[in-house]
Amino acid sequence: MLRFASLAFALAVSFATSAAGADIRYRTDYSVSLGALPIAKASFLTEVNDQNYRISANFRSYGLVDIISRISGESTVSGQLSGQSMRAQHYRLVYQAGKKTSIYDVSYDNGNVTKTTVDPPPKPRSASWIPVTDADLKSVFDPISGLIVPDGEAVCPRTLPIYDGESRMDIVMTPKGTRSFTAGDVEGEAVVCSVRYIPKSGFRKGRKDIEYMRSATGMEIWFAKTAQLKVYAPVYARVPTRMGTLYVTAVKFDG
Repeated sequence: MLRFASLAFALAVSFATSAAGADIRYRTDYSVSLGALPIAKASFLTEVNDQNYRISANFRSYGLVDIISRISGESTVSGQLSGQSMRAQHYRLVYQAGKKTSIYDVSYDNGNVTKTTVDPPPKPRSASWIPVTDADLKSVFDPISGLIVPDGEAVCPRTLPIYDGESRMDIVMTPKGTRSFTAGDVEGEAVVCSVRYIPKSGFRKGRKDIEYMRSATGMEIWFAKTAQLKVYAPVYARVPTRMGTLYVTAVKFDG
């Protein structure tokens, strides 16, 4: 379940950055629905101070979903800025499903994972488990930082190597044109990217939900440029799942 929580965080994230020396606090809010059914809300608070950044995210299910099992997540990523690009140093996810809580801590150095801590420790894996190798942990993004595109770079095509503390995946994005979007009282034009999910390691071979995501079509992410800070960030995502189509929509955005 972790990889889907992480993917939801990644698809929902927005980011703010600026020139060195400025202090910024910026919040972006998203709604999450399964088909027409609202199921969750997500918020992201970005803090930039000199050459450092920190993004705090929270994700909460609500409504009918809570009757079945309450799901929540709190995540932070911190690191250094290089122009408009981020270099994560630490990523943490606290994920709760019902009464079960899992905590994932990942440390990075120049894009390479140097340490992963999981609490509680994972149980012994079956023979069908595809382990994460040392090579899988080189030149990767955390689930939050990967979807921020500096101004002047192509939003897509782009391949994002993501590691969430358990699984290693590639998010492959290809151009799909532009579309108009509305986020609260903001209207603008978004760059649309078609998305493919490619699992690499850290999962059980043959798992049905993984195989469904691998073969799913119609997945896409829309990016728009922030008005003040001139980076591209997601304003909309469409993710087919075995339970139905998941939609993540910005309801507050600096567009």
